[in-house]
Amino acid sequence: MKKTSLRAPLKNDSAGSALSMIELHGIVKRFTNAAGIFTVLKGVDLTINRGEFVSIVGKSGSGKSTLLNMVTGIDHPTEGQVVVNGTDIYTGVTESERSKWRGRNLGIVFQFFQLLPMLTLLENVMLPMDYADMYDFDERPKRAMELLTLVGLENFAYKLPVLVSTGQQQLAAIARAMACDPPLLVADEPTGNLDTRSADKIIQLFEGFVAHGKTVVMVTHDPSLTSRTHRNIIISDGEMIDETVSKSLPQLRHRHMLEFTKVAEKRVYQPGETIIPRDQKVDHFFMIRTGQVDVVLLDEKNQEYVISNLSKGEFFGEVELLDDGKSIANVRAGNQPVEVVIIPRADFIRVINESPITAEAIGKIVQKRLDDHKVADNRAVNR
Repeated sequence: MKKTSLRAPLKNDSAGSALSMIELHGIVKRFTNAAGIFTVLKGVDLTINRGEFVSIVGKSGSGKSTLLNMVTGIDHPTEGQVVVNGTDIYTGVTESERSKWRGRNLGIVFQFFQLLPMLTLLENVMLPMDYADMYDFDERPKRAMELLTLVGLENFAYKLPVLVSTGQQQLAAIARAMACDPPLLVADEPTGNLDTRSADKIIQLFEGFVAHGKTVVMVTHDPSLTSRTHRNIIISDGEMIDETVSKSLPQLRHRHMLEFTKVAEKRVYQPGETIIPRDQKVDHFFMIRTGQVDVVLLDEKNQEYVISNLSKGEFFGEVELLDDGKSIANVRAGNQPVEVVIIPRADFIRVINESPITAEAIGKIVQKRLDDHKVADNRAVNR
């Protein structure tokens, strides 16, 4: 993808939905204080595509808000490159240029709203248009009112922020963030101070923006919200956790997910290619990143039959690893290439032994698959 300079006219290719909206390459962020140098982000690589609704989660101090500040240009990376909407926002760019670019390309929603207290909600929404010099002067009030209507605040347009509820203040902040029709909306804990009903209203708005082609990136502590996003990115101790690991084993602690991420290996299998032959010892735990896997048995006439299909976010190999036995079936790629993430046996067993909740969840899956295997064998015998 061609990367432009902020000094050149910006090209907003909203039609290129397959192109990335955000690219982070080797992002390192260090802070220096009286105690010495503290590294918050440790070589983060991340790509977010146009039209995605992405949540970023992590414990306090994990680096998620710092990561968001790299994307918005509020803070500077110590090392690495940040490309947003096709533009490198740090290389050879002044603070003034970046600020003006941000006003036209980003909508930012903060946890504590940041509305100006002496301006009405309507005037707060108009403010970014004035700063970015977008829309005719006479058109700005009309557009601001349309945005307030969109978020359900048309009857409160001429009230000061202090005279409306916290939920209404956040809705006004979202209207303000969309004032210049940015392609990207970034939200840092947007529902952190809201009740459940108000939080649901916020997420519905974000879903509506995404449906109309916007990209939304949201930092949140609320696990109930991550199920409503396209992707859930977890950051732990300044490092990104592999998304396949977190999707396949959501019960794991973040530190264990990070351990798996560091030892994981990616492999690609072509359509129909055998991944695990039957009656062979299994040395890895497999998690599916893309594609579909077929689990295949042979009947007494040596004819194949598929007992199950596994897809993205599912895993296999756990039965053999936990029982220290050989493969109970042939496992092969379906009719499309399959990309998997694999974990060595020793690492898998060690982490599972340290995570009873995950061990219990996997144990239930193991038992179900063994039961399914017996049923399938009985059907094959009675053919």
